[in-house]
Amino acid sequence: MNKKLILVFTLILTAFLMIGAVSAGGWFDFLGGAGSNSNDNQTLVVGVGPDLPPFNYKDGNGQYIGFDNELAKEVAKRNNWTLKIQPLIDWNSKDNEVNSNEIDCIWSDLTIEGRENNFLWSDPYFNNTQVFVLRTDNQSATLDDLKGKTVEVLDSSSALESLNGQNKTLNDTFAKVTQVSDYNTAFLDLQSGVCDVVICDVGYANYQLNETYANEPFVIIDEPLQYEKYGIAFKKGNDDLRNQVQKTLDEMFKDGTVDKIAQNYSNYQIPQRLIAPTH
Repeated sequence: MNKKLILVFTLILTAFLMIGAVSAGGWFDFLGGAGSNSNDNQTLVVGVGPDLPPFNYKDGNGQYIGFDNELAKEVAKRNNWTLKIQPLIDWNSKDNEVNSNEIDCIWSDLTIEGRENNFLWSDPYFNNTQVFVLRTDNQSATLDDLKGKTVEVLDSSSALESLNGQNKTLNDTFAKVTQVSDYNTAFLDLQSGVCDVVICDVGYANYQLNETYANEPFVIIDEPLQYEKYGIAFKKGNDDLRNQVQKTLDEMFKDGTVDKIAQNYSNYQIPQRLIAPTH
C-alpha cells in the first residue's frame, strides 16, 4: 500500500472516530436536525396533549387554538418570548419531555392531583371535574343509570386512576371498562353504540355536546366522578421560569385578561371554573 493511500485511510478513520465522540444531539444540531429547534431563553416551548378542545386544538387552518393556548400566547407576548407549541405524540412520555428539556412546560388541561411530585407546578388556575357522558334520552340521569353499562375512559388518565382506586366500588358496577387512546375515539364509539358511557373532563364534554354532537342523545350526569384542578407543569428545579410565568399569569388575572379570554369559551363553562390567584 503506498503512502498516499495510507494517509487517506488514516484521515477517514480519524473522521469516523471524531463522529463517534460527538453526542447524537450535538451532531443533529450541527446538521440542522431536531436538536436545532430546542428551547432557549427567548422561546417558551409548551408541550400540549392530543386534540383536547376547548383547551388545546387546531382550527381549520391547522393553527393551535384554545383557552390554554391563548393564555400561553399572552404570557409569551408579555415576556417578549417566542411561543412554540410542541405536540406530545406520546402523552405517556410527557414526564420525560419535561425532564429532558425538550419542552419548558406542559400547559394542556393537565390535572395536578396524583402528579403532585412529578413536576414543579404553577398555582392551579382551573377547577375541573371528571364527568360521565351517557347516551340516553333521560335528561335527569344519575349514577344509578350507569349500572351494567359499558364505559370508555382515556388510558393513563386521572379518571382511570380514580376508577381503580377511590371509586373502585362504582367501577365494579359497570359491565365493562375499556381504555382508549383518545377522546375522539371514545365519542365516536358512544355515537355508534360501541359503548354506553364516556368519562372525560367537563370542558371537553361540554365542547362535544355543544359542537360536534349537538344533535345526539347525550347527557352529562350532574354527579361527577371526581373533582380536580389544572396547573402548568415545569421541570423540578426550574423555579425561575415557573415563577416568571406565574407572575405574568397573576397579572393577567388581575387586569381582567384571563376572564376576557375565558369568555370566548363561555359555552363550555370555562369562565365560572377559573381559579383566581389569592396572593
